Amino acid sequence: MDSDSKGERWSGAMTNLSEMSSNLESLQKLLLTKAVFVDDDTFSKASLAADQARTIKLLDQRVHTLERELDAAITAAARARSEKRQAEASQKAAELRALEVTKELENTTKVFELHMEELRAKQEEITKRDNDIKLLEAIIQTLGGKE
Repeated sequence: MDSDSKGERWSGAMTNLSEMSSNLESLQKLLLTKAVFVDDDTFSKASLAADQARTIKLLDQRVHTLERELDAAITAAARARSEKRQAEASQKAAELRALEVTKELENTTKVFELHMEELRAKQEEITKRDNDIKLLEAIIQTLGGKE
């Protein structure tokens, strides 16, 4: 900190002390002019009433604090319920998508199996025709060789 800011803080503190001194003097004058002297019984009843008033005020503040906490808890619970519903909906959507993908995969597998059967049948047909061609070539060679 530089010396200017220290000086400002010191000046502010001194001003605060002067104001407190003035306030204290005003309070003393007020007490001297307005003071009421009562007997011990009246004083104890007044003290009890003041204590009870302070206790009531503290309890009232506590009630308000608890009400705010309750409101916050209710809001948090509502938010949690909403998030839970949203998560359940997301989970259900994911499960439905998984079922769709599974069905699609099963259908693709069936189509693939059908294509494989077709390819095997074509391969068998090609092999049979190839054998027939070889047989015919052998017959032709046999017949061609006799001539």
